[in-house]
Amino acid sequence: MEELIEKLLLEIGEDPKREGLVKTPERVAKAYDFLTKGYNEDPCAILNKALFQEEYDEMVLVRDIELFSLCEHHLLPFYGKCHVAYMPAGQVVGLSKIPRIVDVFARRLQVQERLTNQIADVLMDCLSPQGVAVVVEAKHLCMMMRGVEKQNTVVSTSSLRGVFRDNQPTRDEFMQLIKPHRYV
Repeated sequence: MEELIEKLLLEIGEDPKREGLVKTPERVAKAYDFLTKGYNEDPCAILNKALFQEEYDEMVLVRDIELFSLCEHHLLPFYGKCHVAYMPAGQVVGLSKIPRIVDVFARRLQVQERLTNQIADVLMDCLSPQGVAVVVEAKHLCMMMRGVEKQNTVVSTSSLRGVFRDNQPTRDEFMQLIKPHRYV
């Protein structure tokens, strides 16, 4: 990776031996290792470590989960927040595991649509709940820095499974709960 970054610096007209750039290839390699570490993580293993039998069958919502990812088309960041809800069916998962699952998939080269579906699918597969709902709201630097250059555009994607797809009141409750709140 470091050799590739050095070649990239040369291709854009820079001198990789310049003082400010000498360690850039090493730093970029470390950054990409971190930003793509999701390829090396098993989301079901993360969830299975924190499953608890519980007769709770109402919605569990973790909202405003910060996320950062890399657009697979331009290798530029997109960032925003994710809202995840599930309706348990005999077992619940430790709440901190839901943001960890978001990070597993966000720390891969992505498109927002796939990211949203992957989060919903793994929760359905590993938790076997009555349903899952995921909404991702993000700003994409590939749209802000280049191309259309629109600074305030937010892309929203949703993935609804089970009762969140089939039951309108459940879906409506989820959508109402993820609306921005003012906290006192």
